[in-house]
Amino acid sequence: MKYLTESLSSLRNNIKHCKSCHNISDVEICEICANPKRDKELICVVEDIRDVMAIENTAQFKGLYHVLGGKISPMEGVGPQNLTIESLINKVKSGKIKELVFALSSTMEGDTTNFYIFKQIENFDVQISTIARGIAVGDEIEYADEITLGRSILNRIPYENSLKH
Repeated sequence: MKYLTESLSSLRNNIKHCKSCHNISDVEICEICANPKRDKELICVVEDIRDVMAIENTAQFKGLYHVLGGKISPMEGVGPQNLTIESLINKVKSGKIKELVFALSSTMEGDTTNFYIFKQIENFDVQISTIARGIAVGDEIEYADEITLGRSILNRIPYENSLKH
């Protein structure tokens, strides 16, 4: 029991947040940000560390991350000042970022957060995209909610492109 207590205490005391992306790390700059093979001009904006892990598990994203620490939610008392939005805006202002990919949840709060960030950086030379949303592979259309189905129709892709996936 003593070793478990010491291990948990050590874990709690040694875990930090990366100074660049705000992901958890045991060093000042996390291994994703420190990796020279990552595209430093491409930033994926996520709510929390679980989103980083989920995207990393796909092995499809080769850029860096920016962890906001949540999403804007006036009902829960969370405003832009409670998140790491300012440091994200500073990254964009530096001119080193070519594209931001919004990967926030498709909720009212997620969309509000995306829009807030967009309004802060819309005059800078940065491409802004969002992850695709729609019907999941293997899902039945009749069970999809109206918003998801509607977005799938509006954001449809040419058939030839669907064959490449």
